[in-house]
Amino acid sequence: MHQTVTTPEADPKAAKKQRARRRKQIIWGVAGFFVLWLIVSIALSKREKPIPVTTEKAVRRTIVQTVSATGKVQPETEVKISPEVAGEITELPVTDGLSVKKGDLLLRIKPDSYKALLEQQEAAISTAKATNLQQKATMLKTEQDLKRADDMFAKKAISIQEYNAAQAAADVAKNTYESSIHEIERAQAASSQARDQLSKTTIYSPLDGTVTLLNSKLGERLVATGQFAGTEVMRVADLSKMQAVIDVNENDVPNVKVGDKANVKIDAYGDRKFKGTVAQIGNTGKTTGSGTQEEVTNFEVKINLERADVLLRPGLSCTADIETNIVKDAVAVPMQAVTIRTGESN
Repeated sequence: MHQTVTTPEADPKAAKKQRARRRKQIIWGVAGFFVLWLIVSIALSKREKPIPVTTEKAVRRTIVQTVSATGKVQPETEVKISPEVAGEITELPVTDGLSVKKGDLLLRIKPDSYKALLEQQEAAISTAKATNLQQKATMLKTEQDLKRADDMFAKKAISIQEYNAAQAAADVAKNTYESSIHEIERAQAASSQARDQLSKTTIYSPLDGTVTLLNSKLGERLVATGQFAGTEVMRVADLSKMQAVIDVNENDVPNVKVGDKANVKIDAYGDRKFKGTVAQIGNTGKTTGSGTQEEVTNFEVKINLERADVLLRPGLSCTADIETNIVKDAVAVPMQAVTIRTGESN
């Protein structure tokens, strides 16, 4: 018996179905491979990238611990010039940046009213002295009258009332004379004060230095220092001795002490370092941003700078690195050669 077998090649419909199944298998295979690749890629991306390290030999060297802070350059000595008497500026021979010597004239205030007051007080002294002479003569006369009254009363030549009157006149004259002496002293004190006021209309430089700030102009009327802050006319500073005034955080200030060496970078001079020494550490902290997350407490630290070959102007911004601890002959390696590995045992 003969049997006929039909193959896919011989049957076009079967062959078409078989090709369709193969395409689906290929598509699903590609899709599965892509999903698997995506999952692996995401997992690998979440892994921490290894930190590149370098190898270095451990060597002995000097290690310096520092505290860094920013601030401003200021003169060690700076004097604010404010008048002690009020009035109009009639002379102002200085300009901002001018070098002055101790005793040089800085400004003069119109003295007319103060001269008049002094003359008035001098006249009061003359009047008080003249009155004193008169009272002295009166006192001497009443003393003589009292002495005669004494003798006459002893001889019963006058009554007790007449004697008492002589005694009272002598007492009054003496008291009046003593009051006239006090009046002279008061007039002299007032004259001395007026003379002092007049002398304060002329202000001289208290030191050799430079006019670092000039706030007033010729003809301006000034307010005297007293119960209220007077007019700050100018500032005179010794620019040969400068210091860096920096704000050190409260967490770092316990490590800083007077005498610590420091390297100061001044923004205007790039990477150049100026050497200095800590001269003063503030006792009271300055808090900013109170009651907020930005609240910070700093302490003012003053670093005396060594004399430089360049002019350091007040107000220049600076950054100071204070050497707070020095360890010599310590075993050390660069930070980039140090790694920390967990989960390993010796």
